[in-house]
Amino acid sequence: MAELLRLATAGSVDDGKSTLIGRLLYDTKSIFEDQLEAVERTSRQRGDEYTNLALLTDGLRAEREQGITIDVAYRYFATPQRKFIIADTPGHIQYTRNMVTGASTANLALILVDARNGIVEQSRRHAFLASLLRVPHLVLCVNKMDLVSYDQGVFESLRDEFRSFAAKLDVTDLTSIPVSALNGDNVVQRSGNMPWYEGTSLLHHLEDLHIASDRNLIDARFPVQYVVRPMSGAHHDYRGYAGTIAGGVFKPGDEVMVLPSGLTSTIASIDTYEGPVEEAFPPMSVTIRLVYDLDISRGDMICRPGNQPDAAQDIDAQVCWMADQPLLPRSMYSIKHTTRSARAVVKQLHYRLDVNTLHRDEHAGQLGLNEIGRVTLRTTQPLFSDEYRRNRATGSFVLIDEATNTTAGAGMIIGSS
Repeated sequence: MAELLRLATAGSVDDGKSTLIGRLLYDTKSIFEDQLEAVERTSRQRGDEYTNLALLTDGLRAEREQGITIDVAYRYFATPQRKFIIADTPGHIQYTRNMVTGASTANLALILVDARNGIVEQSRRHAFLASLLRVPHLVLCVNKMDLVSYDQGVFESLRDEFRSFAAKLDVTDLTSIPVSALNGDNVVQRSGNMPWYEGTSLLHHLEDLHIASDRNLIDARFPVQYVVRPMSGAHHDYRGYAGTIAGGVFKPGDEVMVLPSGLTSTIASIDTYEGPVEEAFPPMSVTIRLVYDLDISRGDMICRPGNQPDAAQDIDAQVCWMADQPLLPRSMYSIKHTTRSARAVVKQLHYRLDVNTLHRDEHAGQLGLNEIGRVTLRTTQPLFSDEYRRNRATGSFVLIDEATNTTAGAGMIIGSS
């Protein structure tokens, strides 16, 4: 089965994110003829001098009228080597929360910069957010190289400037590629206009990127989502625990512990839709059967007796605030962590982070829309968590406004308080 790579675009307004994705889809023949005809027709109606491939992802009417991206657009395509899900995220500062949403599950972030404008504030902001969200791989795409006459010096200057900024962040893998999304230079095929560039095309890099080691295969974590009881003649005594593997490797015969009860049992079998398997690892969706039936329900965590997650009610976390109403100390929210739901109160707001300068404002009294800060939460029941830097699945949560039932913030756990 072909491996899946999730990637998110990031960068400032008009850097060409939507056009780059449109070029990827077009050159890999991943769009239908009627889609291309619709884009060509819309481009003519708008008076564009060329087929505007950005229209393939800018689906909202307001996006097409303004020529910007507002919502996160997800597009799927595949090559013989790999499957891809692309999140085209907005560049405007007021839509930072949308960028956080798109990058939260990404294996790779494409940071686009305009070769004419260089590294701007939004470029740094999105690079920092990608680092904060622990996106393992970053690719700097210096776009619109055709507008600077494919100048090698321009590319190398921007590459070096971005590397020096990334050195301040927690970036483990950074690749730089000069491209022209409009003309297709170095997007799918190597460009003859830049013979001085010795690297691969963007698509070749995406196809060959090694992502298997990005997953945590050490800490066995299985949040229980549903208890399977078919209640049929063929499966009269079947009792299984369904969910998605969040970390580690599970095999039949392994001794496991169930939290919060602390009771132990042994894995009898691991079932999937296609049939039983000999091992399960992230991000497989499976049903685990145990030798000894225990009292297990949604929100419980199956782990190893000698390797347990933190079980705490006081949580330190970084929060990206996504609601119009500000986050205030002593505010109450619903919290969703893996399959476990509880209520949480904001015990303390430690500081608000300026993502442009990385300055910590320790006198901040609230977090506003699109702002990021460090908080301590007190939950009504223990959360079984790991540090976000160790496991993105068990180290993340969302805060929900209880009055409107909308997502108010996304959090990354630093540790138990």
